[in-house]
Amino acid sequence: MRVILAPMEGVVDDHMREILSAINPFDLVVTEFVRVVNILLPEKVFYKLCPELHHQGLTASGTPVRVQLLGQEPEWMAQNAIRAIELGSNGVDANFGCPAKTVNKSKGGAVLLQYPENIYNIVKAMRDAVPSEHPVTAKIRLGYEDKSLFMENALAVYEAGATELAIHARSKTDGYRPPAYWEYITEVRKRLPIPVIANGEIWNAADAQRCMDVTGCDSVMIGRGAISLPNLGDTIKTGASPFSWQQTLSLLMAYTDKELSGRKSDYYPSRIKQWFSYLNRQYPEADALFRELRVFKTTEEIVKVLQHAHRTLI
Repeated sequence: MRVILAPMEGVVDDHMREILSAINPFDLVVTEFVRVVNILLPEKVFYKLCPELHHQGLTASGTPVRVQLLGQEPEWMAQNAIRAIELGSNGVDANFGCPAKTVNKSKGGAVLLQYPENIYNIVKAMRDAVPSEHPVTAKIRLGYEDKSLFMENALAVYEAGATELAIHARSKTDGYRPPAYWEYITEVRKRLPIPVIANGEIWNAADAQRCMDVTGCDSVMIGRGAISLPNLGDTIKTGASPFSWQQTLSLLMAYTDKELSGRKSDYYPSRIKQWFSYLNRQYPEADALFRELRVFKTTEEIVKVLQHAHRTLI
């Protein structure tokens, strides 16, 4: 079994990858996407989004990190894929699943699911450019407005030479609303000879097991569930007990220290509130604490509330 931490734009940055990979035996973590247009991006862009490249493409705990690219031009996706590999990325991933309107308007992400031939051309260009010993992978949804092209898109990725395929079991129109349509992944897994990774509505170890039972996949990718239950990967892979609220609050304090000492300290209030929006699903205590801190706008006020709550539990 493999458990992979999903790319989540604006959520799973390098700080979050470091925090979560330290407490979970992830086999791989995937970065937020690098936006590719019609230029070979400078190295600093890759290092900013994936500082793990300075350390052989590994998190501090040794988990491999894979750079994800998002774009619609095969040539430039290929050139930037080579750069990611040369800088130390553990393979390179193509994003065909992002549902954001701004991305889709510029013909990137999930909008490409309407055009299997474009997906094929992009992946083929990346695969041809990247040395064969390095994985070239892709992540898709089941479709854009509907799921009618789910198999065509999966076949396009495979026939273009991808090493493996991750599938978020919803269309772009489905957004993140339950349910996840795992049965579509089952059909793809039966058809494709490459590894298929199942993603969508995995909130606990029981969900992961049901997903693998339905799809026949031996690999899962977890996103929102990993933010809601910080040690979800460990519970899936080793049977560990879910983190208590006290353990999770201690993790929040560790994350706070990293954010305040890092380049994104100005965004701390919005980032910590964003995390609480996920934690509320798992922990009633998170909902109560969020009601207290959500009225505050400054970092100092929010940190004070968290520190008081943490001292109370210790």
